[in-house]
Amino acid sequence: MYVLAFDTSAYTSSLALVDEEERLLWEGRRILTVDLGRLGLRQSEAVFAHIKNLAPLWEAGAKRLGRGKLAAVAAATQPRPIEDSYMPVFKVGQAFGTFIAQTMDLPFISTSHQEGHIMAGLWSAGLPPGRYLVAHLSGGTTELLTVTENPPGHLRIRIIGGSLDLHAGQFVDRLGVAMGFQFPAGKALEELAGSASGVLKLPVAVTGTQISFSGPASQAERYLQQGCCYRELARAVEICLADSLARVLEAVPNLSSFQGLLLVGGVASNRFIQQRLKERFNVLPVSGAAAGFSGDNAVGVAVQAVRRLAQE
Repeated sequence: MYVLAFDTSAYTSSLALVDEEERLLWEGRRILTVDLGRLGLRQSEAVFAHIKNLAPLWEAGAKRLGRGKLAAVAAATQPRPIEDSYMPVFKVGQAFGTFIAQTMDLPFISTSHQEGHIMAGLWSAGLPPGRYLVAHLSGGTTELLTVTENPPGHLRIRIIGGSLDLHAGQFVDRLGVAMGFQFPAGKALEELAGSASGVLKLPVAVTGTQISFSGPASQAERYLQQGCCYRELARAVEICLADSLARVLEAVPNLSSFQGLLLVGGVASNRFIQQRLKERFNVLPVSGAAAGFSGDNAVGVAVQAVRRLAQE
């Protein structure tokens, strides 16, 4: 018996099949195409792209499912698990998922994109139940969260810090696109920074558990206008992100009450940022989602649904 899950986020169409033992049978993703030089898509463009992507993606998934049976269908239906959290793109996954569930007389399980990220991190990192400090770093979110899973599949989330202006992913993409890279620019920037020496510096703007990336981004743009070395600027952005997060974490009270720090979201997949953060913040064990599960994916949505079903 399997759960089929949808996540139609701002820039990735994603489907996944997970069994009752939380084993991943199959997943498919397709990143939405953004023209070179653009910093994203309008919601209407992204919605249309998801509608085009889901049927071809599921063709492969249906073959893997074969004679297996679905126990439920799940989807990320909103960005965050709070009232009035809304983005049109998530209604595509909700509509497809609801249609399948109603047609096959199956339960439909609704969750949020953020919960999917967190569950993918907890599941792929093999973390036991407990209370965790979670840093969600992506193009649309830069938040520091307290997270407790109780009962299984139900996350209690509280925001205790984050960005006051630009998100971490916006900072990365703004600079990456200005350098001539395709949006989203995170992977290209990480590869470029691999051969840097780290001589270029950007300011860190942190007050308590709040980060400001607008100042560092403005300084980075000035460096670009001055003709700086691209690879050194890419590394400076990585250092700024890691050091800003380390500074924020130091301001969190009662750190001993957490079992560890979990990094989720596309920006959190950057290996240099992960390693530098581990060196700068050694109060708690630091874990990241396993390779391939930091960015947008439907696997966490499916795992969460499996855990909820087991409680019924």
